[in-house]
Amino acid sequence: MNAFTARDSIASSGFRDLKVVAKVKESAVITSFHFEPVNPRDWRAFEPGQFLVFRIPVPGNAAGERQYVLRNYSVSCSPASKGRYRISVKREVAPAPGLPSGISSCFLDDQVDVGDVLQAEGPRGDFVLDRTSPRPVVLLSGGVGLTPMVSMLHALASMPDRRAVFIHACENGDVHALRDEVAGLVATRPGLIAHYCYRSPSEHDRAERRFQSEGMISRDVLQRLLPIDDYDFYLCGPPPFMQAIYALLRGLGVPKHRIAYEFFGPATVLEPDAVRAPPVRVQLARIEATGETTTVEFRKSGLKAVWDGSAASLLDFAEDQGLTPEFSCRAGICGTCKSRLVSGDVAYFEEPLDELKAGDVLLCCSKPRGSVVLDI
Repeated sequence: MNAFTARDSIASSGFRDLKVVAKVKESAVITSFHFEPVNPRDWRAFEPGQFLVFRIPVPGNAAGERQYVLRNYSVSCSPASKGRYRISVKREVAPAPGLPSGISSCFLDDQVDVGDVLQAEGPRGDFVLDRTSPRPVVLLSGGVGLTPMVSMLHALASMPDRRAVFIHACENGDVHALRDEVAGLVATRPGLIAHYCYRSPSEHDRAERRFQSEGMISRDVLQRLLPIDDYDFYLCGPPPFMQAIYALLRGLGVPKHRIAYEFFGPATVLEPDAVRAPPVRVQLARIEATGETTTVEFRKSGLKAVWDGSAASLLDFAEDQGLTPEFSCRAGICGTCKSRLVSGDVAYFEEPLDELKAGDVLLCCSKPRGSVVLDI
């Protein structure tokens, strides 16, 4: 093993050592890494769609101390692959001269090989296949967003009574990853369909008939592929893809509760025209909670509102009131949304990765346990 081994482990709740047992080039830009826990007892089952959080070493500081960044990658293998995980990572090169390339993806692609050991935590995430639903499934992905969808397709292949349509959009066949694996799954039983949409197919793609539609996924494509029915939709991909597909589905009359998505951003990015209730702005001297009503006060903003339980988290609730707290992952990983809890108590529905100082709270994965005051 090279320098990236268990000897670099940093004690942290939930993190454990995973050893790379295979590295596979899936396309011109995507590489898969297969991991097994150094300690077999550290393997944890996952639901199709969940992700692992990796601690990635980066160049040290002036004192030479090793530093780390946290990155989350969807598990792309079958949930039946007991004892092993697979992530499939797109190498993110600098989009323009003078801009940096992806620290994590380039490190994995350039420096990590079979035998190396990395630290990971999880599985995490609630973007998972609903195995209890009887409805047919549509898996819609763009680019490397296909990784959780392939895991879901593995699970669906073992559910003989459930129809599923796997729709993937990418630039062309050179960057299309896991194609043969998806084809193999679709061939296992009736009721599974795969459709590929290439934006700029090559002549080789055309000659080999490697795609079924050209350009962008359109309303016409979806109407041709999907007979009228009550589907469960799952979306994953880059923001422009997500915005376009979400708007397309809503335009076709698909209700919001039938659309699940993996998207690290506020829901307003997908629904920019969503009507929000106007924020309740009052003078702090006039703010008084009555009875058993749970309230959330944003002290710096001079705003207080009644918590009715409809918001998924304190971060969502703050956005509902027109505030814009900083955030990044929305999954309790990065710490960007950390705020000061002036008074009250919160409950975490997703445990933060790192221990918080007394009085700190992560907005993205917590809800109030009674009335609270936040220093926002």
